[in-house]
Amino acid sequence: MVFQDRFTGKVMVVTGAAQGIGAGVAIRAAAEGARVVLVDRADFVNEVAQTIVSEGGQAVSVCCDLETHNGAMQAMAAAVEAFGRIDILVNNVGGAIRMRPFAEFEPAQIDQEIRRSLMPTLYCCHAVLPKMLAQRSGTIVNVSSNATRGIRRVPYSAAKGGINGLTQSLAMEYAEAGIRVVATAPGGTEAPPRRVPRNAEGDNAQEQAWMAEAVAQVTSSAFMKRYGTLEEQIGPILFLASEEASYITGSILPVAGGDLG
Repeated sequence: MVFQDRFTGKVMVVTGAAQGIGAGVAIRAAAEGARVVLVDRADFVNEVAQTIVSEGGQAVSVCCDLETHNGAMQAMAAAVEAFGRIDILVNNVGGAIRMRPFAEFEPAQIDQEIRRSLMPTLYCCHAVLPKMLAQRSGTIVNVSSNATRGIRRVPYSAAKGGINGLTQSLAMEYAEAGIRVVATAPGGTEAPPRRVPRNAEGDNAQEQAWMAEAVAQVTSSAFMKRYGTLEEQIGPILFLASEEASYITGSILPVAGGDLG
């Protein structure tokens, strides 16, 4: 469902916008009037921006690595250069790289999980704050996860728990400056095959078995006993980003078929 003109006059930055939830958020926000800045390190984010423009929307794309603070600064600077301000930031970068028992993780792999699923959100929040403080307004929507409770992905769970803490503390710290900070906590979500695999090294037979165990746990923990759809994740993100949620801050909204994480 598209809400006509809900984001007219707003500039929205969406990270991880090359595919999946991020691409869906950007496309629908543009259809609802937003000027959208799509950020990803995959260059095919440009294709998503071109699709939006071809359909009459306003969009630019930025290729950078948000696992670095410089990348986050580059993204926000590009948004301000293109559209003059940033009203909404949707932090969508993240995702478990590997599924395995915690005892089987190597130290470098733990670091990779934290760097992938916590640092882009932390860095982007830090990079966008000067812009929003100067405006005395802004909304940050972080995409967390209900996998703060789950098996075979403890480092990822820790990263998403960090996003929950960041969301609540940042909301408390900057509410009086006119900045709202909220999050969704998606559960398992059906999506088209990734154009860039989550684990570039590929999964061996044992890792595939551990993945199957995690999928079974996610499905069984959900009251609805199924994965969600992309649309079921996009809608709540855009609701929290909109003026309809103007009295909501510091909240993490579970979107996981009843599993609170």
